[in-house]
Amino acid sequence: MSPGPRLSRACALTSGVLASSLWLSACATTPAVTRPTPEKAASTEDAGSTATPPDAGAPTEPRSPPLPRLEAPRGPERDFVEAVEIARRGELTAAEAALRTLVELDPKLDYAWTNLGIVQERLGKPADAERSYREALEVAPEQQSAWDCLARLYGRTGRTAKLEAELRERLSSQPDSVTLRTALAITLLQAKNHAGASAEAKQALKGDERHVRAMQVLAQVYYREGKHELARMVLENARAIDPKDAATHNALGLVSLALDSRPQALESFKTAARLRPDFAEARNNFGAMLNEAQDYAAAVTELEAAVRAAPDFASARLNLGNAHRGQGSFARARAEYEQVLLLMPGAADAYFNLAILYLDVEPPGMETLKRYKTALTHFDSYQARGGRDERIPQYVKDARKLIDREERRLEREQKDQLRKAAEATPPEGTPPAPTVSNPAPGTRVAAPGASPSTTSAPSSPAPSPDGASAAPVPTGSGRLTTDAQ
Repeated sequence: MSPGPRLSRACALTSGVLASSLWLSACATTPAVTRPTPEKAASTEDAGSTATPPDAGAPTEPRSPPLPRLEAPRGPERDFVEAVEIARRGELTAAEAALRTLVELDPKLDYAWTNLGIVQERLGKPADAERSYREALEVAPEQQSAWDCLARLYGRTGRTAKLEAELRERLSSQPDSVTLRTALAITLLQAKNHAGASAEAKQALKGDERHVRAMQVLAQVYYREGKHELARMVLENARAIDPKDAATHNALGLVSLALDSRPQALESFKTAARLRPDFAEARNNFGAMLNEAQDYAAAVTELEAAVRAAPDFASARLNLGNAHRGQGSFARARAEYEQVLLLMPGAADAYFNLAILYLDVEPPGMETLKRYKTALTHFDSYQARGGRDERIPQYVKDARKLIDREERRLEREQKDQLRKAAEATPPEGTPPAPTVSNPAPGTRVAAPGASPSTTSAPSSPAPSPDGASAAPVPTGSGRLTTDAQ
């Protein structure tokens, strides 16, 4: 079982379920030139479940949205852009402080409140994030971005029913609000109420037929229902209205995968990543497809960018581990897989990929037998956590063959060592070799062959049988040793 084919199949495992990853932007409004609005959100679903896939069409834990790169505005908005750039660099604590200072100086900056909430979500502060989104809505009740982010947050924390009730109450007095209907559609989508989400999205489009966010919701409903051509048509209309909406391009990539149009999917993910360099989900999806194409160097670039934008993005880290594995970097791959397990202790696929790593890449300093046994242990952990993959029996069979082969090799090696040791030991009863001390200067010693009574050697060497002079035996030759030895 060669490393190349196994890597290819392992990547197919992660990218083959790309369709269950990112769809919608949670904050999908186009930034105005004179008044910046928050970034088009990442999704109401976890993009990048390309590695630990849920059931097809099932919503996963949403991700906090990326932040925007906006045109440099004037006045206090310049401070907003600087704060966003700090967040884009991954300096979230500093970004939170900068945005908080901004809203303290001007509490009416609704877009700053929303981005503060986004940063706080990334920092793992959901309660603070909710307060910030609510502050934004106090200033601007129709801000789609804040409603999208709030809907995503409620979905992630299991409170969709509570937000649904709030939105329906608001709609009772504002039935024509496209923003509120779209937020309700997102909330119903998270609750898997596809019929309700479709109805609300269509109602929003009656109020504004060019509302891209509502189109994205409707397209996702069609996608989940297996109506992929309809989903594609809706998204293409959305793209025609706003060709720079990265979330639309990312969604088109997912639909293209469902329609088995992989080149188009790759191009859509690439475009989404180009339009929004901090769009973690799009870069994860692009990276997963690059893994599948075995372009591991390019995949590492995309997936590292995804992880920088969202450090707790477990699926992106798993895909990054796959890319490192493809490059033969054992330590980096294992570090990413282990980070996935810290973020998601029950992630079965992390164990699967760890097992493949130990089979494919030789860990530095680890004995071969231990390496293969560790792979089997990870396969066991994968299956114990509900992992199911038809390739497991063959992988386990191959690993056991490798273990048997290595055990036989070690047994032969041990026998060879014992045999050599036996050959080096003299038979029992063999007298030890005599030892000779070095004589003092000028002392004569008995020549070889002399009788025991001889005390001095002849002045000339004894003749050899053929008449030639025999060379004297040098000290230390043969079985003779010196005192020093």
